[in-house]
Amino acid sequence: MASILIAEDEARIATFVEKGLRAAGFATRVAPTGTEALHLAQSDEFDLLVLDVNLPGIDGFAVLEALRGSGSRMPVIMLTARVELHDTVAGLEGGADDYLGKPFRFDELLARIRLRMRRDDDTGAVVTLRHGELELDVRTRRARVGTHSVELSSREFSLAEEFVRNPGQVLSREQLLSRVWGYDFDPGSNVADVYVGYLRQKLGAGLIETVRGVGYRLV
Repeated sequence: MASILIAEDEARIATFVEKGLRAAGFATRVAPTGTEALHLAQSDEFDLLVLDVNLPGIDGFAVLEALRGSGSRMPVIMLTARVELHDTVAGLEGGADDYLGKPFRFDELLARIRLRMRRDDDTGAVVTLRHGELELDVRTRRARVGTHSVELSSREFSLAEEFVRNPGQVLSREQLLSRVWGYDFDPGSNVADVYVGYLRQKLGAGLIETVRGVGYRLV
């Protein structure tokens, strides 16, 4: 199982990212300060670092500089509200592999993490998910039902993946919004219901069951 270090001092965001990555099959650990993040990143226990810039102690740029100065080639994805061009350039030129601005959507972060994991054998993460006749390739983002290929949008695929990773479990609308649409979602939105409808049309009407007053379940 691939292990990811999350350097993030905002507890709400750190918890959101950690829960999502664990659901996606990764082991995780959170470092709330730059000093702790650097110490853990140099321990060779992790396969990738999600690094916030505005960390207490030493900031993300200093962590990255020290990490690259020590010869570490661990993939680093910088996650920050500082998205001005000079900050992005500084991060990438400093050795970051990617730079994602806040607010962000979890499925985009997850896609970037998987992209940076060089080979499937190295990640330890599941590449193909199956439930009955439904098959999802999380690397290529392609779906099949039986022998037929099904075209899914990025958001539809992420929603389908969430269901397949949690078969038989009732997922509330709030859980789906948080995991698929991001931590800054509108809790009053009906977008999850709309996209469940899309999946039923494309994957089969009986695949996702409505649990009244609670949410949805893959059956």
